[in-house]
Amino acid sequence: MSLVTKLHKKYEEFSLEIDEWEILDRGVTALIGPSGSGKTSILRALLGLESCPGLSWVFTGVDLAQLTTPDRRIGIVFQNYELFPHLTAEQNILFAARARKIPAIQQKEKLNSLAEKLQLNSLLKRSAALLSGGEKQRVALARALIGAPRILFLDEPFSALDEALRDKARALVRQVLEDEKIPALLITHDERDLSALAHKITQIDAGRILAEKLPDKSRIF
Repeated sequence: MSLVTKLHKKYEEFSLEIDEWEILDRGVTALIGPSGSGKTSILRALLGLESCPGLSWVFTGVDLAQLTTPDRRIGIVFQNYELFPHLTAEQNILFAARARKIPAIQQKEKLNSLAEKLQLNSLLKRSAALLSGGEKQRVALARALIGAPRILFLDEPFSALDEALRDKARALVRQVLEDEKIPALLITHDERDLSALAHKITQIDAGRILAEKLPDKSRIF
């Protein structure tokens, strides 16, 4: 179980007022809402990047809100991927593993596994500055997964891709999440992302949950 309670924070323009919210601990929870509705604020609070007194986030028996940001072990793929352009794809991926103090042998094993699943073997020695949008996304996904995260945050992960690449990218992300058995929180405004990935949809506006629904999915990982 993954239960968020007392997610309350005041901003100049609005307030987050979420008394209780369950994020799936298996499968993909999608968070949708218009610009300014609070999606990014929720993400930052859960990551521990903003103080949120009273917040509790109990994930499989551990209150992540009481831990430091690194100890929460949350992987994240940002909208623009946020790779270090002067490093190679491999160096970008391993940077996260070293930050999490993953033993060197495990780093190599996991890198090889992710490179195979994400079709990165031919890209590992290439500078991140020279990668295409789709290639950057796959590297960012590998970087987020290599540290064995409890949960993966996907912040508009397909919006920077050309339309022709998005369906393939969605299918790849879904398959990797199933293979790795890692739950995810997806922030999106694209209905096609919901159709392809979401097992639960939470709609917010003005910092409040308006509705939640469970799409009909044949399986959940």
